[in-house]
Amino acid sequence: MILQALAEHYRTLADQGIAPAFGWSNVRVSYVLCLGKDGALEQVISAQTQQQKGEKRVLAPQLMKLPAPVKRSSGIAANFLCDNSAYMLGVDGKGKPQRAEACFQACKRFHEKLLEGVDSPAARGVLAFFRNWRPEQAASHPALSECWEEIVSGANLVFYYDAAFVHADPAIQQAWDTHYQNDGDGPQMVCLVTGERGAVESIHPAIKNVPGAQSSGAALVAFNAPAFCSYGKEQSLNAPTSKYAAFAYTTALNHLLADWEHTYRIGDTTVVCWAKSGENTYSNIMGWMVFGRKPVYALSDMQNALKELCAGNAAQLEEDRLDPNMEFYILGISPNAARLSVRFFLRNTFGAFLQNILAHQQRLEIVKPSYEKSGPLSIEKLLDETVNQNSRDKLPAPNLAGEMLRAVLNNTRYPATLLNGITLRIRAERKITWGRAAALKAYYLNNTNPQVPKEVLNVSLNPDSSNVPYNLGRLFSVLEAIQTAANSKLNTTIKDQYFNAASSMPNRVYPVLINLAQKHLRKLEGGLRTYYDNQLIDLMSKLGETLPDRMNLPQQGSFQLGYYHQTQARYEKKEEK
Repeated sequence: MILQALAEHYRTLADQGIAPAFGWSNVRVSYVLCLGKDGALEQVISAQTQQQKGEKRVLAPQLMKLPAPVKRSSGIAANFLCDNSAYMLGVDGKGKPQRAEACFQACKRFHEKLLEGVDSPAARGVLAFFRNWRPEQAASHPALSECWEEIVSGANLVFYYDAAFVHADPAIQQAWDTHYQNDGDGPQMVCLVTGERGAVESIHPAIKNVPGAQSSGAALVAFNAPAFCSYGKEQSLNAPTSKYAAFAYTTALNHLLADWEHTYRIGDTTVVCWAKSGENTYSNIMGWMVFGRKPVYALSDMQNALKELCAGNAAQLEEDRLDPNMEFYILGISPNAARLSVRFFLRNTFGAFLQNILAHQQRLEIVKPSYEKSGPLSIEKLLDETVNQNSRDKLPAPNLAGEMLRAVLNNTRYPATLLNGITLRIRAERKITWGRAAALKAYYLNNTNPQVPKEVLNVSLNPDSSNVPYNLGRLFSVLEAIQTAANSKLNTTIKDQYFNAASSMPNRVYPVLINLAQKHLRKLEGGLRTYYDNQLIDLMSKLGETLPDRMNLPQQGSFQLGYYHQTQARYEKKEEK
């Protein structure tokens, strides 16, 4: 299903002229080898350009449509018209001159095989270059002196002849297309992606631009150990994929990964998403809704479009018409040595995804501190609430990112690891941020528990709730406020010493805290003292005569929400004054 969706997306991109044709690929090129009429190297010029990377502009290799590169392992395999210095010049920076010479000879033989007999001055120029070039003279060649270090470090090089790139020559393009379509010694089998019979690609092209994976690329489909094989079939013959299908799905996925508008990072998971139509507007909206990306369009326009789409109606966003029934795909992958692991693959209509996301955001709604001006809590920020921000490794628990995305986008139960992570941070830091409170509220709204009634899962304080754990949390907030009012210069409060014990063993802790509060009340003036006395009386009346000996995890969640709601209500009253 994944490969089929990606292959279909490739056809869409190819029809729009975005993706290269079959047998061609977008390759990053750093330098251009300019050849003279006799094939001699006359000049080397940089192909690097200023490009936008996030919010910065940096000097980076230029993307060019070139003959598709091969998938290399440990052996020697030459590419056509574009390669690194070992293959194109017979030198590299690795200190292995014999291997570099072997790479050059392989590249020379490959070009002679494809270009011999091609009626083109550019083809004859390239053949003359390989025939006359001497790798041992490269270090002293004047054209290479200025950029020697960059060239031998692995930069890709291309040929330029008679005021044009060699790979743009029609006769040479025809020679490559003929070779690529007829090349391959794989057996004839039915392709699992297209359903058509043809030669099977034994080694699929590499997937690049996945953080944490090998810089040279990683494999999405690979079988390189006996344990992965069956019926005596080796490599990718275990899952027969035609040469076209392998090219199509890898080209589409590499295109998505290279485009920041379609790519997101959550924990160790790289997420790509795309609409069946290939329109970027759908992905832009998804990036804003789920991943907290800056809106590409006016916020009011996006909100209006969102309202229409969730209602099942088509929406107009500037010049783009959006269809709520448009098929939409979301793929999450993580690096695993030389392979990629699929964390999740989701397929639904765009409108259904939006409805699920809105349901998630509504569950997260909770009163916030006045200084917090940010919008809805993105999944990335939600996961950050489970991590110690002072630690060196700030990644959430393994698999949590994928599990949360699946839960949000499919509108299913949240993973228990979310609750565990939030609870651990609250216990460790004795601090309930608005993000953690929102996470607790959303978790128990979605993962219903009879010990966390809906009356405590409000946006703001519910003064009428009779839930004992919730009111114990409210009471703790009031006790903390009394202590602070009586001793404004305290560096630590009862929260630092008693918060965890109060939320788990209230019967042991609260008698001590209430006795301490009575001493603090004596220091307060009449009006303020009366105010806090009334709050204590009201809350104590809701608790009954006997407090719980122990409270379990859901009850602690109610306690924490009660504490947060009461604290925010107190701050709101201060601001009103």
